[in-house]
Amino acid sequence: MAEDTARRCALVCVTGCIAAYKACELVRLLQKGGLRVKVLMSEHATHFVDPLTFRALTHEPVAVGLFDDPSDPIHHISLAQEADIVLVAPGTANIIAKMANGIADDLISTTLLATTAPILVAPAMNVNMWRAAATQENIATLIRRGIEIVSPGVGYLACGDVAEGRLADPADIAERAFAVLDSSDLLTGKRIVITAGPTHEPIDSVRYIANRSSGKMGCALARAAQRMGADVALVLGPCQASVPAGVKVIKVETAAEMLEATVAAFEGASMAICAAAVADYTPKAPANRKLKKGLDKLDTIELTQTADILASLSERKGDRIVIGFAAETGDAVDYGQSKLARKGCDAIVANDVSRADSGFGSDTDKAWLITRTGVEELPVLSKDELAREILLRTLRLMGK
Repeated sequence: MAEDTARRCALVCVTGCIAAYKACELVRLLQKGGLRVKVLMSEHATHFVDPLTFRALTHEPVAVGLFDDPSDPIHHISLAQEADIVLVAPGTANIIAKMANGIADDLISTTLLATTAPILVAPAMNVNMWRAAATQENIATLIRRGIEIVSPGVGYLACGDVAEGRLADPADIAERAFAVLDSSDLLTGKRIVITAGPTHEPIDSVRYIANRSSGKMGCALARAAQRMGADVALVLGPCQASVPAGVKVIKVETAAEMLEATVAAFEGASMAICAAAVADYTPKAPANRKLKKGLDKLDTIELTQTADILASLSERKGDRIVIGFAAETGDAVDYGQSKLARKGCDAIVANDVSRADSGFGSDTDKAWLITRTGVEELPVLSKDELAREILLRTLRLMGK
């Protein structure tokens, strides 16, 4: 329980709108990003989604009224102080008007007035309500006060209109929330090269050797570095991981292509993080056509070692930082320490991919950060949380 309360807390305020059901997905996305989530609901919101739904999702009490918690006579103050970020999603014209004019007459509006945490509002309403001069003036007021607005999208509205007013996609709201939480200038002026995903080593024109890397960890690192102000170049092998908007992506297929692209991108960079699961071997003589069963020899494929990207960057690094990853299936720390000594990099992030909570494609990782001065064990974290922790600890290596 102590570990849970130490996690950053998002307070999601759900107001009375048909889009309230989308807040369920938003809660899940915030949780996947490592946040503890608590939900407040307006009385009107409970007519669209039962509070029990959010209670089941968050494992937290769901507050609706000012006096829902008899043990806490000033519930809105304790909630306001507990939050690291407050999200109003969906945000009706009513709650936006209250916020703009300092009205505090229910639990949500009093909590919003009392909090010092950053606030993010995702409006949702009828197009004419959204376009109304009063609403636009209220939105402008909130923006002047530093409140983040996730503008509504254009689409089919509950009233039948097709226009702006539709709640933004929950994934976009969650991404903006994490950007607000993690925004800093810690890496401003730094260029970071990150490798991610697997490589595909061709056997013939249709077959290849690969591994199960999803690219999620490398993309999480790119997302976290960007939020901290870095200029990020992501050298990405073939995968379906979600790439952060605004990050320069260099797509590659093979280990040889990844080496060439990474070495080129490392010129002028401050740091490289090699999170890709690069194939150790590649077919020595790949065919330029599809090999046929029964006609071509397929029972033996002669392999040759691929170039060592991590070692190549370490040889070139000078006083720059190079971080490697070690995906192991046992004795992760021992193998990670051995890899650190062999490669000459500054640190190794070792993880045991045989674990259910740390395997290829999982949304969490159990990792150890290994440097020449010791081993730091990290708890099981979401990949976004782990990415943030790796970067914060890397800043120590950079003397920040």
